Order: sequence, then C-alpha cells, then structure tokens
Amino acid sequence: MDVADLVTPKCVVPRLRAASKKQALQDLARHAGRISGIDERAIFDALLERERLGSTGVGLGIAIPHAKLPGLAGLHGLFARADTPIDFDAIDEQPVDLIFLLLAPEAAGADHLKALARVSRLLRNHDTCEKLRGAAGAEAIYALLTESEASQAA
Repeated sequence: MDVADLVTPKCVVPRLRAASKKQALQDLARHAGRISGIDERAIFDALLERERLGSTGVGLGIAIPHAKLPGLAGLHGLFARADTPIDFDAIDEQPVDLIFLLLAPEAAGADHLKALARVSRLLRNHDTCEKLRGAAGAEAIYALLTESEASQAA
C-alpha cells in the first residue's frame, strides 16, 4: 500500500488554521467529509471517540488521527500542516503541526493497520518531515508524500 493510494492532491491542506485539537479535528472532518462523501459530524464523532482511547499525537510534532466508519467504500487519507503547532496531547507533550488523518471502512481490519503502518513509516523519517514543514503548498506537499515512497522502493 502506497500513500498515493490514500491521498490525492485535493487531500492536502497546507495551511490548517486551528487553535486547538478539537478545532483541528472539526476542520479535518469537514475536509474529509467532502472527499469521502461521509457526513462530517459522523467523522468528527468517530475521531473524538478514538482520541478518548488515547491521543493519536505520536510525538515529534506528528499526529495520525484515525477512525473506522460505516458506509465508507475504501481507505481515505488527508494530510494537513498546521499554521501554528497545536496541543494534541501527544505522547512527548510537544505540539503537533503535521497531521495525517486516516479513515477506513468498519471491516477494513488488516488494510487499516497496513495503512497506519505505512503512514507511520513515512512520518518517522526526519528529513521527510522537515521537507513537509518547508514545502510551498499543497502540490509540493503531495509530491513529497508520494515521492518519498518511490525513493524508498528504489
């Protein structure tokens, strides 16, 4: 599974303007609703439910919020870069500025886990994250997200 299977250029939000974790999740749910065709409130509620289990802020300024939803036809990803780092209750207690949202159908057990692992591997790369932070806009961010996996495959 490649990141290009999860996101398209329209799934990149280069300037997320959110002051809190809740606001970030609301904004991401709104964008994801447009992309997936699923009600944004259902997405937001599912994301909040997942966050109650433990923060998806994985450290080093990165969060990977994710949820399973009924009615979703396939895996959907959305990448956002926050204008200002957000307190996301991350495990290292550092604010988050890179967020990769992942939505999966309810029955997508193994595929959901594979996608989470793929996104996690991508965002563990310090150089990739620094390039994502410095990229000019959505197209450049999308190119970095999909380019880094091509170079890893080579």
